[in-house]
Amino acid sequence: MTRTLLAYSGAALAEIAGCFAFWAWLRLERSAWWVAPGMASLALFAWLLTLVESDAAGRTYAAYGGVYIVASILWLWGIEGHRPDRWDIAGGAICLAGMAVILFGPRGG
Repeated sequence: MTRTLLAYSGAALAEIAGCFAFWAWLRLERSAWWVAPGMASLALFAWLLTLVESDAAGRTYAAYGGVYIVASILWLWGIEGHRPDRWDIAGGAICLAGMAVILFGPRGG
């Protein structure tokens, strides 16, 4: 379980950083040089998700969604300086609950 949480956490950071690089280039008018590390970060994100133990890629990606949402809220606060409101926090908690159901729910055959 620790490996899965580390892989998801690293993937979230890599995906958000990679997407933010494109945001910075296209929306914040930063240099196009932001794109290269952004693409490398997105490749790292994809690789990290392959480290999650799961019998199905779709389940791995679905469960990752909850982690990504919470990480995005933390990015909003820590990097962009916008404090999350109660709706951000409630939404993040709901998403983590959904992630737990997908990832840890019993599987019948």
